[in-house]
Amino acid sequence: MLGAMQSLSATGLVLVFLAAALLVTGCGIRMTRLADRLADRTGLGEAVVGALLLGMVTSLSGVLVSVTAAADGRASLAFSNAVGGIAAQTAFLAVADIAHRRINLEHASAEVANLFQAALLALMISLPFIAFATREATFLGLHPVSLALVGVYLAGARSMSGVRKAPMWRPIRTGETREDRSEDAQARHGDLWRMGLEFLLLAAIVGSAGWAIAQTGAALADLFGISDTAVGALMTAVVTSLPELVTTLAAVRRGALQLAVGGIIGGNSFDMLFLSLSDAAYRDGSLYHAIVPADLFWLAVGLAMTALLLLGLIVRERRGIAGIGFESAGILVVYLGAVLIQAEAG
Repeated sequence: MLGAMQSLSATGLVLVFLAAALLVTGCGIRMTRLADRLADRTGLGEAVVGALLLGMVTSLSGVLVSVTAAADGRASLAFSNAVGGIAAQTAFLAVADIAHRRINLEHASAEVANLFQAALLALMISLPFIAFATREATFLGLHPVSLALVGVYLAGARSMSGVRKAPMWRPIRTGETREDRSEDAQARHGDLWRMGLEFLLLAAIVGSAGWAIAQTGAALADLFGISDTAVGALMTAVVTSLPELVTTLAAVRRGALQLAVGGIIGGNSFDMLFLSLSDAAYRDGSLYHAIVPADLFWLAVGLAMTALLLLGLIVRERRGIAGIGFESAGILVVYLGAVLIQAEAG
């Protein structure tokens, strides 16, 4: 597919990119509406559905990019695509905070499940640092950290519903806190099946369109001779994250604030599993020992941005710098600074 893309002219690549982006936009808005209704009718809540369902399906295109790159022996592209996506998607949440002018998004979307998921994400981000800093080792073709990432994710997914249903503490409710209320709790099984099938169909379209976006981006990058780290972190990671941007802004517009925050954090957690899948696809040893130190830069950026988000979810500032929370302002500063550093490094 990439070879076919490279045979297109620059104009053809741009047209494919725009067509795929339109598909992502339209399907992403519809998926957000379905996810909001499924959260109500299943009783799981917006934060859980956003983290486990919406976050997962909007990451499908990124999975394909990382796994394909790893199979082709391009370890840096596979790694930086995954961790660069975490940084880009967290920055999208800050953009959503700007769009939600009434009050700081992290204040209004108070939910213990999102706190839990953000802490889980920070734990998962720390594991590849350990892999890189220790001696290379594989078990059944996988580094032990790849197995640990899957185990941590599954354990967290299992615990999250329980954390929401029986929390040991609750955030203080204010006049601006947006409650997650189940408006359509009495759903017929037929309705759930119909919504579920429609959601899966839209997910398949978004995944395919996102992959086309990534392929055109990679082809354009090869045309200009940009490094794999820069391509992964600034091009494929950003363009395959377009579904997250669309669904997050659509969720904020619908007032599904917990869904918006949960979708980003959950998508970031699922993005960490890109590394496990890429490690399995990479056949020349451990993926974590085939990358270069520059790739770890974006992993550190993602960890710093996640920490800022977690602080914002805990502090719940009503208004801060430029009418948004300090965490959103800090996230944008960190991300834009990282982009400038990467652009200078090439």
